Formats: sequence, C-alpha cells, structure tokens
Amino acid sequence: MLQRILAWDAALTARLRLPEDARGWRTLAALLAHSGDSWFWLAGLGVVWAVGPAAWRERAGVAFVAVFVTAGVVLGLKFLFRRQRPEGTWGQIYRATDPHSFPSGHAARGALLTVLAWGLISWQAGLLVAVWAGLMALARVAMGVHYLSDVLAGMLLGALLGGLTLALR
Repeated sequence: MLQRILAWDAALTARLRLPEDARGWRTLAALLAHSGDSWFWLAGLGVVWAVGPAAWRERAGVAFVAVFVTAGVVLGLKFLFRRQRPEGTWGQIYRATDPHSFPSGHAARGALLTVLAWGLISWQAGLLVAVWAGLMALARVAMGVHYLSDVLAGMLLGALLGGLTLALR
C-alpha cells in the first residue's frame, strides 16, 4: 500500500514539475522557492525585533522562536524518515546541505507563519501569508526539490506548530 502511495506521489510530483525550457516560469518559481528560506525569515524577524515598535517586537520574538523550533522539529523528522529528494539539478545548496526531503521545512515555515500572522496580526494578514505560503510550497515541487507529499506534510506540521505556539503564548 505504501509503495502505491509513493508511486502516485512521484507521478503527481513529476506532472507539477516545470520543464527546463520554461525559463520565465522557472525564474518566478525559483524566487518563490527561495522566499521561504529560514535565514531570510530569521534575519527579517530579528530586524523587526531589534528596531520595531514594542507590539511588533513581541510578535517578531514569538515568530522568531517558533521558526527556530519548527526548523529543529523538521530536521529531526527528516533524519527519522531519510527520504531522498527527487532527482534534479536545481537547488544544489539544499541538496548538498540537506539531502532529505520529508517533511518540507519551507512548507512548514510557510504554514507556521500563516497561522501566526492570522493569530498575531489579522485574518487579512493571515490570508496574504497563506497565498504566499501555498505558492512557495508549490514552487518547491515545481523546481524539483520536493515531492508533493513533502510539502503537504510540512504544511500540516507547520499549521500544528503555529496553533501550539499561539496556545502557549
């Protein structure tokens, strides 16, 4: 049964992958795929915490810690499952530093930030972040660094961790 699910996942993932000759779409997808990088979000949240108004400093601090904890949880799960990334040439930095794909840390981070934006800022902010997170997660599949199930599991994990963060705050 598991082999059938993995085969279906690989086939669907292959259909979502952008061909090499789709240069414009690949450029857009690459930008979206990189927009979920943890260093980018940690640096941005660190700047908001350092120079922002008090209300935003507290929100940025909560999000910073949540992003950091989520990265640790994802890393632990990746070493537990050890699923290899799909074959491909794009994203060599990810392939070299993190050869495992399940669950997607980018998708987890995107869903986490969606829940936090919804709970700490407004439903409008949450909706805007949700659109970005969905596109960013699909871009990871389109560029060939994740299977569809990787990003779906990552999104579920991130949403759960976001809810837990809000509950513990």
